[in-house]
Amino acid sequence: MDTISIKNLFKLKSVPIETPKQEAPKDTDSKVETESPEESRKRTYHEAGYRDSSRTNGNHSTLSICLDAVYSKFQNEEKEMVEKQQKLKESYINEQKNRETEIKALTVSQETKEEQLKNKNKEVENHQNTIEALKAEILDLPRNPEKHNVKATKGASTKFWIGAFLLIPISLYLITFYISTSYSAFFKSFDAKSTVIQSVLDAQAFSKAWNAGAIEGAFVTLIPFVFLGLGFLIHMFSENKTTANYIKLGLLFVVTFVFDSILAYEIESKLYELNKTFNSPDFKIKIAFTKIQFWGIIFAGFIVYIIWGLVFDFVMKEHKEKDKIKNEQEIRQKNVLFLLEKINVLKKEIEEILGNIGTTKELIIKTRGRIEELQNIIDGVIIPTKDYKLYASEYVQGWITFIGEKIAVSKTEKQTMIESCIETYNINLETVGANSDNQNLVYLSSL
Repeated sequence: MDTISIKNLFKLKSVPIETPKQEAPKDTDSKVETESPEESRKRTYHEAGYRDSSRTNGNHSTLSICLDAVYSKFQNEEKEMVEKQQKLKESYINEQKNRETEIKALTVSQETKEEQLKNKNKEVENHQNTIEALKAEILDLPRNPEKHNVKATKGASTKFWIGAFLLIPISLYLITFYISTSYSAFFKSFDAKSTVIQSVLDAQAFSKAWNAGAIEGAFVTLIPFVFLGLGFLIHMFSENKTTANYIKLGLLFVVTFVFDSILAYEIESKLYELNKTFNSPDFKIKIAFTKIQFWGIIFAGFIVYIIWGLVFDFVMKEHKEKDKIKNEQEIRQKNVLFLLEKINVLKKEIEEILGNIGTTKELIIKTRGRIEELQNIIDGVIIPTKDYKLYASEYVQGWITFIGEKIAVSKTEKQTMIESCIETYNINLETVGANSDNQNLVYLSSL
């Protein structure tokens, strides 16, 4: 037995077990004939264990090597069972097909997201180009309004400031004139030394009126603003060119002319009474119309008032032209802000799409890795460890049977040998992954 070569340990051919000759029962042939392939396979492993144990005197160290050979034999047998392998691999094949379908769906999803990303980036680019164009228009509008379809006069801002500058001295003139003339017409007492100019334009009219009383002071202070208000109405009525507004405008001129005539009449009346003789007739309107100073007072106020109204109307129109440009600039600036908000929203959407694309790519890589794993499983041999445990146990049972029947040692020593064999058997199961905890798992081996 010591001269058996190591090659004989891996030689797993089925040979008859040398046992004492016994008379076989009459129905043995019928049992063999009706024995199932599984029972036949179990019996083969059992016999192989018995035979190999007889060759090594049941040595448990040799059992470990023999179990490795048994596992290799079991592997080769499983590999040859094409139908069984196909059945075991069926779930993996189905999973692989599902994974491939998933890859296609993920690829379509990725392409869709990339197209969305392209469109979003294009939209952002278009908005940015529009913003640049709007900013350029905002700067160019005051110089070339007609270029941007804005009906406003070029250079309106310059004309506006010229008109506004002229309004200031004209307004001061009107205020001074009407304060003096209203004081002279209604409150001043003339003397023989007073000249026409001194009678109309009194340098101390404002202070004298307030010294005379609050009513007098308030009257001469506020009356210029009545004429300025009438001038403002000229502008308002001239904006809408209608017959009714033209009538109103004519009435304003008439009222102003009449009021200036009253002031001139009062002043001329006082001067006439001052120089009146016993032969002079009473002062009447006909006499006033013949006095040069009467017309001088009227035109010194009325004509300047008309000039003020026209300049004010011109300034307001120029301001309106200026406002048109300003309004157009504000509209474009609001459009810029609106587009910037849209760009911010689009950038957030782009970040979200990029995140989704990254996640999709990771899933595709992970799924392709799983497909490769499944392909390795399909290309390899699936070893059902539960089945291996069944046949390995048959082999060990045959091994232990020989020890129990043929090894002539004490009962205690025989029990020790059996326990060592069982321990070796359990170690082998752990090594190949066929332990009791994982007996329902599938052990994969690529050959």
